[in-house]
Amino acid sequence: MGQFDEDKQAIVTCARWLSEHGYFGCVRGSGGNISVKLNDQNMMAITPSRRPYQEMALDDICVVDAQMKSVEGRLTPSVEATMHLSVYNNRPDVNAVIHTHPVFASILSIIDKPIPALFDEITFEIGAEVAVIPYAVSGSADLAQNVVRKLDNGCFCYILQNHGALSLGKSVDRAWKNAELLEKVAQIYYYALTTGKKITTLPNGAIDQIYKMRKS
Repeated sequence: MGQFDEDKQAIVTCARWLSEHGYFGCVRGSGGNISVKLNDQNMMAITPSRRPYQEMALDDICVVDAQMKSVEGRLTPSVEATMHLSVYNNRPDVNAVIHTHPVFASILSIIDKPIPALFDEITFEIGAEVAVIPYAVSGSADLAQNVVRKLDNGCFCYILQNHGALSLGKSVDRAWKNAELLEKVAQIYYYALTTGKKITTLPNGAIDQIYKMRKS
């Protein structure tokens, strides 16, 4: 086994599940990307560019260093690799990043609608507000900078305007769970908005209490 095989396998397993369940927008496509920070190595493992998830194998996962120099892998890293590195450089509490194109989060991305605190569990896991990151072209330095400007809110999920979603975590499993929770709350919020009725959000006191629980 290779030095990073366990992390690579975690990425492949997560990627296939997300693909099968429609989180990348097209089961047969290669949209979205997943990475994991390789602890104490100043490197990350990330999905390759233009490789369908249903065909992805362990050896397809790329390993790059902090300067985007290839360490392992025969394929080209995801075009969004710079965005992933920017997250790791600015959020030391994050060790995995998942970028998806799920339906309901994508709907909110085109109506520029952040998700407020609606449920205890989701606020505990994700944070008080899923903010919208302003649009920039995929893979561009501008997009990476737009992401960095929002990271200080301490949340673990974001909506990428006219693009999709970004889910973070302390591990691939946590980021994976957050991606699921984000799409769940995005779906509920979308349907709630269509009723035209007032949306009931969590009171500030409850949010403060939940945040104290997160730190304990």
